Amino acid sequence: MNSNPASGGASGFRPVATNPHPVPPAPATVARPKADPIFVVATLGFALLAIVGVAVVAYLVYALGSQAAAIAFVLALVPLAIVLGTIALIDRWEPEPRAALIFALLWGAAASVGIALIFSFIAQIGQALAGIGDSYATVFFSAVIQAPVVEEVSKGFGILLLFWVFRRHFDGPVDGLVYGAMIGVGFAFTENVQYFGLALTGTDFAGVSEIFFLRGILSPFAHVMFTACTGIILGFASRRASGAGAIGYFLIGLVPAIVLHAFWNGMSFIVSDFYGYYLVVQVPLFLLGIAFVYFLRRAEQRVTADRLAEYAAAGWFTTGEVAMLSTATGRARARVWAERHRLGKPFADFTRTATRLAFARQRLISSRDRIGAQRAEAMLLARITTDRLALAGLPPMP
Repeated sequence: MNSNPASGGASGFRPVATNPHPVPPAPATVARPKADPIFVVATLGFALLAIVGVAVVAYLVYALGSQAAAIAFVLALVPLAIVLGTIALIDRWEPEPRAALIFALLWGAAASVGIALIFSFIAQIGQALAGIGDSYATVFFSAVIQAPVVEEVSKGFGILLLFWVFRRHFDGPVDGLVYGAMIGVGFAFTENVQYFGLALTGTDFAGVSEIFFLRGILSPFAHVMFTACTGIILGFASRRASGAGAIGYFLIGLVPAIVLHAFWNGMSFIVSDFYGYYLVVQVPLFLLGIAFVYFLRRAEQRVTADRLAEYAAAGWFTTGEVAMLSTATGRARARVWAERHRLGKPFADFTRTATRLAFARQRLISSRDRIGAQRAEAMLLARITTDRLALAGLPPMP
């Protein structure tokens, strides 16, 4: 294909040049490999997670009873829905593959919980064999040292696996944050089922309400914030490190995750007024986290603008389209315009493809995964052509 395949017409999405060089044109067809290694690895991973998940569910039912476990499960859906909705908002700009997100959620809810349970069981056996009884010191060690280290390592390892398997979709710190948050909320969900279920097995219903308020309303983002630290550091690693080199970033990312986790757990042994501590310390930390996420999202928008500008210079986009696609306000206005003309879904497809194209170009110019990025670029350029045809009936925005 020697010319820009995008068609003009009355649509607001039309090319401004006929020669896309130096950006390579998309081929009419792109050969697919006979066996996708990522698909094979992901299938095996989901199968293993399913087995571990069944084991974790069986443990919860055995420990809590079927009735308490069922009620606790329903209660735990409330903070899960709150956090998943927030993650979806963060991930809207350049959405991650759904399979990767589901894997992250299941890893947090099943695999990392299973690892933590096994380690806790081994620690209890070791304590019993050593003849050490329960005391303030052992409880403090378990909550402030053992739990943060074991849980953050087990959760963080899931992010490292995603980094290795879904390498082409791991484009930066926002991606790492999203994967870490998904693993964190999965872990928190299972942990909430356990805590809510244990409270339900007693007779103090006021205690059930309080623990639901503390864990489900006040602190649904605790585990999310801890594990997101590891994900963000691995996200920075995706721009400069190889698969093996990511291990060093992984170890660095564990430090803030473990420290924050230990700080959170340790405060229960120190402060007498938890709500005052929460207001003075945790709320500002949460607000700082929001500000940091905003900063990362703005960086993603700049990448989109810079890379799509290169395609605009080659004739694949107009400058107006670049301005629209690189701002949240521009996208929102254009989406409303497309929906008014019953072309909301084709416009959403066009926006998604253009964003993925920008990040594929970013991988290409940073010399990361060059062959894979070239192939992805060709496929996405071909898809842009198809998306434009679907938007042929959309008039220019006023």
